[in-house]
Amino acid sequence: MNKPMVNICNINKIAVVGAGTMGHEIAQVALMGGLNSVILNDISSEILNNAVNKITSGLKKLEAKGQLKRGYSTYSLMKNLKTEIDLKKTVSQVDFVFEAIPEKMKIKQQLFEKLGKYTPKHTIFATNTSTMSITKIASLSGRPEKVIGCHFFTPIVVLRLIEIIKGRDTSEETVEITKDVCNQLPALKGRRFLPILQKESPGFIVNRLLLGTSAYLNWLLDYAMEEGVPLENLDADVKEIMKIGPFAKWDYLGLDVIYNTLKYFEKVVSPDFTPGKILTKLVNEGKLGRKTGEGLFKWINGKPQINLDKKAKILDLELFMAIQLNEGCKLLEEGVVSGYKIIDDTMFAGMDMPGPFGMGKKNFEKWVNLLEDFIKKSNLTYFAPCKLMKSGKFIQMRK
Repeated sequence: MNKPMVNICNINKIAVVGAGTMGHEIAQVALMGGLNSVILNDISSEILNNAVNKITSGLKKLEAKGQLKRGYSTYSLMKNLKTEIDLKKTVSQVDFVFEAIPEKMKIKQQLFEKLGKYTPKHTIFATNTSTMSITKIASLSGRPEKVIGCHFFTPIVVLRLIEIIKGRDTSEETVEITKDVCNQLPALKGRRFLPILQKESPGFIVNRLLLGTSAYLNWLLDYAMEEGVPLENLDADVKEIMKIGPFAKWDYLGLDVIYNTLKYFEKVVSPDFTPGKILTKLVNEGKLGRKTGEGLFKWINGKPQINLDKKAKILDLELFMAIQLNEGCKLLEEGVVSGYKIIDDTMFAGMDMPGPFGMGKKNFEKWVNLLEDFIKKSNLTYFAPCKLMKSGKFIQMRK
């Protein structure tokens, strides 16, 4: 006889391992969703205290605006949060673990090996990796059927998207329980959007599309510096369309995060993702963006000190879209998703921007030429248009 499926009613205690930006935001929405026992773990009291302060501040702002659920208050929700440095104590009685540690495969594998030893047998492990293989992360856990990807998008309290990614051995029970847990986590923009990826792919959906453009930005960063073009002028090129320019966004996310992700893609996808000279120099100097006060730009009180009055007229948004359409077509070719609508919907839910297929249906022939011209200029052969994009047959694959 099959075992009965566990449901959300059985998820009483969760742990969040890693109290950085993603970790403390996951903990905050878990509290806001009514989970009555949330344990936040990291390696030092200083990190944990800083995270608690940020969660408290975030909740107070929402409470002042009347955006917490009726009957909830900052005080009542914070009573459900505990902090712990010792990993074994953190996870020994929890039902669900969200991992939000740095994007390095070895340390993720080491953590999941410990989780497999320290947690109850029913516990589910969700990694917030933005690019990496769920199967490889799960490889030392001892129970890969309980490991799944839950890729959140910051600010987590605002954006609806959580990409759910199955590893090779992830069970359907794990998928269903994870969906239930994630649906309980509120977002200011509405009900959670939870695309299920049936196959692993580096970068999943959003980051697969964005990291294609990140390779372009990586090249453009060095090109601009060589030509003496101020980076703020490049961000100004897209100010009418993007709330925050791409290079300010890099600083906001953390240049170390961008660097590590590009290094991962360099290893598993193509050498064309190798971090450029400027990015590498800044990371080596510890100038990581917003969190250190300086990166590509200087930051004061959480805001980049830039002037967007003058445009460089270099950053090509159509090339951006062409790169994203090509990556989206590759996802269809690989069978990661069955149709392009889920790709466009995922981009909108996670990035507040349209996916590439709406415009791509009319412009793919022009965009194929854009990509081929860019390859000649940059020598980045990874951007060669795939067969599905060149043929236009993706148009028949809406769902």
